[in-house]
Amino acid sequence: MLPGATEILWALDLGAHVVAVTHECDTPEEVQSRPRVVHTVVDPTRPSREVDRRVRELAREGRPVFLVDVDLIRQLRPDVVISQAVCEVCAVGPTQVLPLAEALPDVRVVRLAATSLEGVWEDVQRIADACGVPERGRDLVGRLRTRIQAVSEAVAGRPRARVACVEWLDPPYVAGHWVPEMVSLAGGTDVLGEPGRPSWRTTWDRVAQADPDVVVLMPCGFSLQGAWERLPEVANEPSFLRLRAFRQGGVYLVDANAQFSRPGPRLVDGLRTLAALLHPDCGFAPTARRVTPQDLLATPGAGRNA
Repeated sequence: MLPGATEILWALDLGAHVVAVTHECDTPEEVQSRPRVVHTVVDPTRPSREVDRRVRELAREGRPVFLVDVDLIRQLRPDVVISQAVCEVCAVGPTQVLPLAEALPDVRVVRLAATSLEGVWEDVQRIADACGVPERGRDLVGRLRTRIQAVSEAVAGRPRARVACVEWLDPPYVAGHWVPEMVSLAGGTDVLGEPGRPSWRTTWDRVAQADPDVVVLMPCGFSLQGAWERLPEVANEPSFLRLRAFRQGGVYLVDANAQFSRPGPRLVDGLRTLAALLHPDCGFAPTARRVTPQDLLATPGAGRNA
C-alpha cells in the first residue's frame, strides 16, 4: 500500500511474492508487471499550488486522496497487506485499510509508522517477521546501519553547514520526520526541520530569515527530473531569489522519490547525497543538480519579480 514497503520487500528478496502494488511503485523495474490496486484522485501533473489546494480540500471534506481497489485485492487473495499509519496524504491510511481487513478476515495487516530512521529499520524488521524471514530483516538492517556509520565517520569533525530541506515548492513545506536526522548524520544542521515532526507549511520569507548555507529542494513524489520540471514555480518568488544560498550556488534539486520521501533502504543513498553536498571532499557522489540563476532565467516568464 506504499512504495517504501514495495522497495523493502524487494530488498528482502521477496519480490516474487508481491501480488499487487500502488500507482506510485516504480522500483525495481520488475514491479511494473504487478497489478495496481491503489490510485490517486489528485492529478500530480498539475501545478504544485493546485495539488496542495486539492489535497487540503479533500482533507477538510473527509474524503480520501487515494482509491483502493478492494475487489481486485480480494481476487488476488494476499496473506499480508502492508499499509502505513503516518500520513493519509502521502499513502493509503488506516481508515481505508479497515474495510479491506473486514473483506479479507484471514489477511494479516502490517502497519508501518516510522518517523525516524530507527523507526524505518524497525519497520523493515516488522515486514520481514510478518513474511516469515526474520533473519533477512536482521541482515538488511545490519547492512544499512553499517553504511550509515560509514557516512558519519566520513564527515566527523567537519564544520556543520546550515541546511534547509524543502519538500514542496509552492507553497513551500519544510521536510520533516527522518530528513532532519539525515541532515545531522550528514554533517549539517537543519535550521527549520525537527526530527520526528511531520512536514509543515512555511513561506520563502521564513526560509530566507533562517539564512541557510544550503537549500535542498526535494518535492515529495517527484524524481530529480520531476523536481527540475517544477523549478519554474520559484522563478518569480522574490524571497527565493534573495536567498543567500541561491546567490552563492548552494541550492540543489534531489531525487525525493529515490532518496528522501520513501521510508525504505534508499534513504541511506539520500544520506550519502546530503553528505556529498555538504562536504564535497568526503568521498561520496551526490544524486543532485545545482540550481543556478541562469536556470531560473531560462524558465518561462522568469525575472519579472526579481
